[in-house]
Amino acid sequence: MNASYETVIWKCVAAWGVMAVALAGCAPRGATPPDEVIEIEEIEMKAAETPKAVSAPEAETGAAARKAVDEEKAAADRAIDDAGKSIAPTESPPSATPPSKPAIPDAIRDAVKAADGKREKILLGEASLTAGVPGSGEITLDEIDAWLADTKNHVVLEPELPLGLSQGAGQIQGIAKNPLTRAKIELGRQLFFDPRLSADSTISCATCHNPATGYTAPTTTAVGINDQKGTLNSPVAFNRILSNQQFLDGRAESLEAQAVGPIANPIEMGSTHEDVVERLAGNPVYARQFEAIFGDLTIDRVGEALASFERVIVTEPSPFDYYEQLLPFTRMDEEDIADDDELAAKFADAKAAAEAHPMSESAIRGRDLFFGKANCTACHVGANLTDEKYHNIGVGMAADTPEVGRFAVTKDEKDTGAFKTPTIRNITLTGPYMHDGAQTTLEEVVAWYDKGGHPNPFLSDKIKPLNLTEQERADLVEFMKACTSDTPPIVEGRLPVVAAAQ
Repeated sequence: MNASYETVIWKCVAAWGVMAVALAGCAPRGATPPDEVIEIEEIEMKAAETPKAVSAPEAETGAAARKAVDEEKAAADRAIDDAGKSIAPTESPPSATPPSKPAIPDAIRDAVKAADGKREKILLGEASLTAGVPGSGEITLDEIDAWLADTKNHVVLEPELPLGLSQGAGQIQGIAKNPLTRAKIELGRQLFFDPRLSADSTISCATCHNPATGYTAPTTTAVGINDQKGTLNSPVAFNRILSNQQFLDGRAESLEAQAVGPIANPIEMGSTHEDVVERLAGNPVYARQFEAIFGDLTIDRVGEALASFERVIVTEPSPFDYYEQLLPFTRMDEEDIADDDELAAKFADAKAAAEAHPMSESAIRGRDLFFGKANCTACHVGANLTDEKYHNIGVGMAADTPEVGRFAVTKDEKDTGAFKTPTIRNITLTGPYMHDGAQTTLEEVVAWYDKGGHPNPFLSDKIKPLNLTEQERADLVEFMKACTSDTPPIVEGRLPVVAAAQ
């Protein structure tokens, strides 16, 4: 992709017509040159090898260029909206016979009715939520009917967060509008791992958000259909229950909206929302679930199911969390603790847990730096160790035309080059780092912050040189390692049998 952010026009051909869709800065015309890089979620220009400061005239020129690009993107967005309005997402082609809805067995209808009004408290991380439909191999229609006929799978769940994340209970997002149920979570699990949502059945959500690699991808940038490369590192897909706005620039207002975006991106999953809905409707196992859970099958329902699954993927307590749980007791008088049986029991439990999941002395020093001298909590704060806000920390700003980041959404000049703060949790599993994947180790990340980022007119006032010693840098890395923990066990390969085999 050239540095001019040329607007590209894509033509998406459906089975029953042609819809012209304009996309800004997504892919070049024709085949992708070997060294060309295409956007998957946003466009981020590769930083120049030799960083350079941005002068005032250059900043003004860059601002003008950004506004021009923004106008092009706005026009493209309007074109997409206008094109989308001309066709109902789930409308069948005029010449095709709409697939008939599968007859819902009475046992399933009775189970859904019996669950109405019932609620159940559930601790997120509970293995049963992500264990899949009982059995092995591909999921058959008989198996899904038995699953859906169980009342408990339709009861609305009231999620509780595990230790550490529990401090953010008031930040839980999305479940009032899209309540959690086991049936909905399981449907989302199937969709998340199913490559049949992509045009050529090669790419699933898990391709870029793989449980084995920390729910992200180990590549510098994400890789989509036909090995097309993006320019941004894949963000994590865990602890999303504490986040509303999604994508690195926050352009999706909900997890539901984000979940369906990659499906129609021509260089991610390369399909269309219409095609995916038709494909799912043609699979009896999927069709049955959508009918029983939602009453219909639309792309919005696909988003709701995927978001439900992602909301139950949370990090379990880490050594840091066990240390924090014990810390208040270390500041209390031992005799006061001993005189209160309930307090003494809690102290004993906290002490045993911390001893079973110890923080090293180096990690403890790093913890004190993190919350003190290093000022990491200016951005990495709260239960999920992120403020869920957007900051320019200088990454990528040495490029001739830096990516505008959050500015593309807010149109506020101060948001230029600002991207969402990532969580520190499980950060040892999610490299390479930064929104462009430019840094491969945590040591490099700490060094970047220590020097104060890269100077530019929009650098966050939170980014300043830290003047850390070599030992302090090492201690910070050890602390971040102590924020690593497990995520719920996931059944990945158990997906609906292909329609032809039903």
